[in-house]
Amino acid sequence: MPEIAPLPLSRLTTLRAGGTPTRLVEARTTDELVSTLRDLWASGEPWLVVGGGSNLLVGDDPFDGTVVLVRTRGIERLPSPIEGRARLRVQAGHDWDELVEYAVAEGLSGIVAMSGIPGTVGAAPVQNVGAYGQEIVQTLVEVELLDEATGEVSVVPAADLKLGFRTSVLKNHYGSVAERPGVILSVTLELREVGHGEYVLQGPQLRAALGVAPDQPVTLRWVRETVLATRARKGMVLDDADPDTSSAGSFFQNAVVSASFARTLPDECPRWPVAPDLDPVTVIPLDRYDGIVPSPTSGEPDVKVSAAWLIEHAGLRKGFRLPRSRAGLSTKHALALTNRGGATAAELAELARFIQGRVQSEFGLILQPEPVLVGVEL
Repeated sequence: MPEIAPLPLSRLTTLRAGGTPTRLVEARTTDELVSTLRDLWASGEPWLVVGGGSNLLVGDDPFDGTVVLVRTRGIERLPSPIEGRARLRVQAGHDWDELVEYAVAEGLSGIVAMSGIPGTVGAAPVQNVGAYGQEIVQTLVEVELLDEATGEVSVVPAADLKLGFRTSVLKNHYGSVAERPGVILSVTLELREVGHGEYVLQGPQLRAALGVAPDQPVTLRWVRETVLATRARKGMVLDDADPDTSSAGSFFQNAVVSASFARTLPDECPRWPVAPDLDPVTVIPLDRYDGIVPSPTSGEPDVKVSAAWLIEHAGLRKGFRLPRSRAGLSTKHALALTNRGGATAAELAELARFIQGRVQSEFGLILQPEPVLVGVEL
């Protein structure tokens, strides 16, 4: 087993918090990763898989178990059955932004808007990462998954992962466990071949963020550089010299609420309609089926509202800190909780609870955390 000297999780996560595990294992090949996890699952020992550590808040107490660092790497270009497309099979431990740079260098479009997102490729489908209107659900073909329940490796189509807004069947949401526990070994994406010349950028949200007209031609390289610059201004590109980047990115999810609730919020609160399910599945128990399938009910689609706007308009401005706390909101982005230097997980959690309470008091909804919380309560 590839065991190394334990390091505190504060050195392995972008929030710079977390105690030291009993054991630390570094898996550099898929075989090492599979055998290590199978042994851990058979023993019943507590375990935690860490890739880039960019979506974790781990408690300050020592972690009484094994942390597995996923360090597998590699990109394989494959043919696509669709003309003008190419597939990339990427190992789970590969750096996400390195993958985006590879795709841009190869003239492949579909993930360039997600430039600068920290973390590893294997974590991307778990919470359906996205930025500026692009999400991994739009390009994901399948994942290679090691199933915790069976210990078997299988190829799982993207459609079976129930990818939604920052969620999937693989994600441990705060207060609940994953619907399908397992660890991703590799990811296969299908991207569009646009080359290195100019092309028309798809996606109104991305065009608006970059100030691009609907018919204005751009290059992939220009889009990547512009997205990186935009994220850097918000403190969303890792930089050891900038404490605003010692974060888990957006700590709270943009809230998805009913249309009727959205109308109770101030008109100035940014909001976006959530696409309705145009082909809903109706399940009728056999003992109640009378031969008639009811017509689907129509209603207003849900609405996604800006968590950052809610936080700021609850009176918590960029840079806000509780007295004597080393945790604070980013000075550049109100949605990022940051470690200003030596903050504990307890301090970060205290700030998160305070924000939740202020937003609930002001607007009547409870913001949900986006990172996975281990040994931490909000």
